[in-house]
Amino acid sequence: MTQTTAKNIEKLSFYGGTTGAILPFGFFAFGVIFLALSGAPDERGFWPVLIGAITLGLLLAKDRKLYSETIINGMAQPIVMVMLTAWMLASTIGVLMSETGFVNALLWMANQLHFSAAGFTAVTFIICCIISLSTGSSFATILIGGPLLYPAGGLLGADLPILAGAILAGATFGDFFAPISDTTIASALSQDATIGPTVKSRLKYILPLAIIVIPIYYFLSKANPGEVKIGENLAGDPSGLPMLSIPVFVIFLFLKGKHLMHGLMLGLLAGVVLGYVTGLLPATKILSLDLENFRAQSFIIEGINRATGISFFTILLMGLVETLKGSGIIDRLVTWASERSNSPRQAESWIAFAGSMAVLLTTHSIVAILMVAEFARQTGEKQEIDPIRRANLLSMVVCVFPFLLPYFIPVILMANTTNSGKPFDIAAVSPLQAGLHNFISWGLAIITIGSLMWKKNKQ
Repeated sequence: MTQTTAKNIEKLSFYGGTTGAILPFGFFAFGVIFLALSGAPDERGFWPVLIGAITLGLLLAKDRKLYSETIINGMAQPIVMVMLTAWMLASTIGVLMSETGFVNALLWMANQLHFSAAGFTAVTFIICCIISLSTGSSFATILIGGPLLYPAGGLLGADLPILAGAILAGATFGDFFAPISDTTIASALSQDATIGPTVKSRLKYILPLAIIVIPIYYFLSKANPGEVKIGENLAGDPSGLPMLSIPVFVIFLFLKGKHLMHGLMLGLLAGVVLGYVTGLLPATKILSLDLENFRAQSFIIEGINRATGISFFTILLMGLVETLKGSGIIDRLVTWASERSNSPRQAESWIAFAGSMAVLLTTHSIVAILMVAEFARQTGEKQEIDPIRRANLLSMVVCVFPFLLPYFIPVILMANTTNSGKPFDIAAVSPLQAGLHNFISWGLAIITIGSLMWKKNKQ
């Protein structure tokens, strides 16, 4: 912790005391929930709310210069820059995989095996697991896989809410497990855990859960068949299959303990070379000039643009979060909870509870992790809880609420994606329907509770 931050924690105060410090967060939470339930398409719709919350905090702050410095300090944290870099590179890899026909290749494989509607729903979950594991992004998985797989499953007669839930569940799989996932990176680095061993430790949670979920999607879809629409065909294309080696390569690098930048940059380079050599990625996609409009065009530019919304949302929100630290509220919470954490089980329960409250308050998984990172580290170290264990607890709780509740961005995005079925006369589903059928998040909730209870019995 820097001297500047320590100074902020001691001196930043608000009119109204604790209520004044929390009021901007209440404004933010109310605004985000209102916009989300009203159909805000992405994080850009939340920018005005965050600016309003920061402005409210400025008006309530007794020392507005110190408040402004605190906001900037929160935005400029090194781990925030790590996350922004990871988003830009992972998003670019996601665009690369889409441009080279990776999803179409997976769809082709499913069609070659002649799956029924129920079988296709189960395969949709598997495909989205692969996409999310490959891109490390739940958003990219929904945006890449949803427009292809949702209409295809609807045409085959799959139950639509279950199908949407399968896509969302596959996106959740990679968000929790992928080495290049922002959730994995933030939870591991914030607890001083190495990414490779952290990913390995999650195998025992996520793989058995995925194996259980596959037949659940199959039999639920089989028991609730929809209307088959004859004459439509989304056959896919096998030409993109060689690109499967790129996510495998990136995962291999991370499991070997390579640095985040090392793995992502080499993976992107390998993808560009392989795509160009195989003819899947034309040179014009890598870089071309639009002289009439005075601009350059590239899949890399598109990838970075896709990360813009989440990046500025995070920057602004981390500045707002820092004001809570500056007011001393977070420090008092750490002290209060640490005094009541007299065993590893109690410490783990407080970490899980704090992570849950943070994600419900901020509506942002990564900001929630960063918000409680110091609390989780101090509380966990006091009871000698392994850094990987702490990282896993944080990832579990932030992969539950945002993928179940209808006012979080992943669920809203999934519901909006189901509009891709309208040209095929396939109805869309609501955020509530999509979230309720995300059985990976329900499973992670059960695993989290069971893990804490098992720790209790072990004590």
